[in-house]
Amino acid sequence: MTAGKRIVPDLDTREMFLQMGPSHPAMHGTVKMDLKLDGETIVDIDIDIGYLHRGFEKMCENRTYNQCFPYADRLNYVSPAINNVGLALTLEKLVGIEVPERTQYIRVIISEIARIQDHLTAIAAGALELGGFTAMLWGVEARDHYYYLFEELTGSRVTLSYCRVGGLAHDLPAGFADKFEKCAQRTEELWTDIDTLLTRNRIFMDRMVDVAAVSAEDAIEWGFTGPCLRACGVPYDVRKDHPYLVYDKLDFDVPVGHKGDNFDRYLVRMEEIKQSIRMIRQCFKQMPEGPINVEDWQVILPPRQEVYDTIEGMISQFKLVFEGTKIPAAEAYGYVEGGNGELGFYIVSDGSGRPYRLHVRPPCFALMQALGEMVTGHMVADIIPTFDTINMIGGEIDR
Repeated sequence: MTAGKRIVPDLDTREMFLQMGPSHPAMHGTVKMDLKLDGETIVDIDIDIGYLHRGFEKMCENRTYNQCFPYADRLNYVSPAINNVGLALTLEKLVGIEVPERTQYIRVIISEIARIQDHLTAIAAGALELGGFTAMLWGVEARDHYYYLFEELTGSRVTLSYCRVGGLAHDLPAGFADKFEKCAQRTEELWTDIDTLLTRNRIFMDRMVDVAAVSAEDAIEWGFTGPCLRACGVPYDVRKDHPYLVYDKLDFDVPVGHKGDNFDRYLVRMEEIKQSIRMIRQCFKQMPEGPINVEDWQVILPPRQEVYDTIEGMISQFKLVFEGTKIPAAEAYGYVEGGNGELGFYIVSDGSGRPYRLHVRPPCFALMQALGEMVTGHMVADIIPTFDTINMIGGEIDR
């Protein structure tokens, strides 16, 4: 031993194996991660999405087409209106009908409101798990205003079941546009507060910038879509590249990042909230008066008075309720821009009133494939913010 110094022999260190979840509060109750650690650095990771046992696809095979809408609500239960719209458009593609113009505008309105809710939830949850409790409260407050809107529109805050094959359950209530505008103005105030608190916050940036970065090439290889793909610099958006409903009549921008890291994913969602508000305001200005359902009693339920007063209306309602809308034997894939990316439905019809096969393409499933590679080499503490920016929703990822 030299004077003033102690010679410490090399410690016998080894890698540690740690199981994270499924009971961990950030793991959504089903996800399990098996970690191989060198200290706090992730050397390897094996991710199991778990088993939620919803069975969405098999349940729909035993229901009429319109009875599938309540199940679709429970896929991405943070933005259920988009699920409703995606399923309805795929079914209408099979039938070969186009809904009235007013219905198309209303479907865009409810889809963009749902997107705002989805992004607010992702941002609020991500802030909370990094210690930003105040930002979480602001995000949840903004989101809650839209829950009240949906409650007035459909009678439910989350499980809406608002769309039908060929139209909607009913029209917008009186004063809906004015009530939305009040919600939007409050959202813009809270958005500014969140932006001021987080976007240039040194602690927040240290935890988000250059963490879990994904290149554009890798994102495409993994099958990324939605905000996670756009954060990598790829400007793909179903609403722009494959317009549906009336998106081609709306003026909006597609925000993109350049690093594909956690911070870019946060920024893309923040900007998309502003773009959604912008689109909804255009819809209210452009939306015409008119019917909300196709005039075909073989597809849509007849008006209640016709059911009460005419034998034709009564028989049509009876057959639709018990047998379902008869869709010609065919198959189709329809897709929309969901809160987390491309949400697709592949449906096979055998000519009856129930789907022979129904498969959902959940955007979260492709995103989760890359999570292990994204966090390898980072610290254990980086798993949670990365998981939050992916924004996995257990209801749609269940296989």
